Amino acid sequence: MKLPRRKFLQLAAGAAALPAVSRFAWAQAYPSRPVRIVVGFPPGGPTDIVARLIGQYLSERLGQQFVVENRPGAGGNIAADMVVRAQPDGYTLLLVSAANAIGATLYENLNFVFLRDIAPVAGVIRVPNVMEVNPSIPTWTVPEFIAYAKANPGKINMAGVNGTTLHLAGELFKMMAGVDMVYVPYKGAAPALTDLVGGQVQVLFDTVSSSIEHIRSGRLRALAVTTATPSKALPGIPSLGEFVPGYEASAWQGLGVPKGTPPEIIDQLNIAINAALVDPKLKTRLSDLGGEALAGSPADFGKLIADETDKWARVVKFSGAKPD
Repeated sequence: MKLPRRKFLQLAAGAAALPAVSRFAWAQAYPSRPVRIVVGFPPGGPTDIVARLIGQYLSERLGQQFVVENRPGAGGNIAADMVVRAQPDGYTLLLVSAANAIGATLYENLNFVFLRDIAPVAGVIRVPNVMEVNPSIPTWTVPEFIAYAKANPGKINMAGVNGTTLHLAGELFKMMAGVDMVYVPYKGAAPALTDLVGGQVQVLFDTVSSSIEHIRSGRLRALAVTTATPSKALPGIPSLGEFVPGYEASAWQGLGVPKGTPPEIIDQLNIAINAALVDPKLKTRLSDLGGEALAGSPADFGKLIADETDKWARVVKFSGAKPD
């Protein structure tokens, strides 16, 4: 079942009302015990790192431990299913990412509807991908690459990881630029990057943090970043949208809670997260990851999730992408 976009945005703006006195008492007492942040990916990866950074800040600000619990598998859907089934009391949070927006279409027969069953709390970070090529490709700009690809249809190998922005950012480019490239799937970002450096594949839409040292050393050539605006991490590298109007693809993370969580608790978490995002130390850590703070209201984050779900649904259908 698909939840109408308008209905989801209405839900994101606020939950059902509770009696004023009980709601106030509940929010005043929160949190009174440790809070779990459930992450759908293994420890040590970028999603896990973001969860631990924001969890540490929330622990300090709200006076209770925010403990990260990793439940990897099925593109983040195992973690999402766990949170959907949790009590909507603010003590089980989900580290929401672009994988959840992609998975809504990529995975069939899920036991939940993400837009219906997870209430948005706040965004945390947006990280651009970078369109990069092996130096053997004789192109230095996106228009040159498009012309080269059209002159050599089916001869450029594009690396990626199924069901992630590393794959679908490239499929979005193929769809919008009208080029034919051969997708070569990898089990992880590291082997894809290794083969790009080695020349076994020619192009990859990787995260900036993973590739930046290869770009700085000249082992790879960056053509553009995939966010709507250039990245401070790669000065002088333009946005891909300058050449393919309307193009945008990025990795992003934020927090969500089970549907039915009291709006006062959602607001309390949102205020704490937005306070964290202006803290100079946290901003520096997010910048070290190649990203920028993604501040805003629950409704802002809900709109992002809805927009991304719509966009990636079109790309998944265009590409015929399937989960591993």
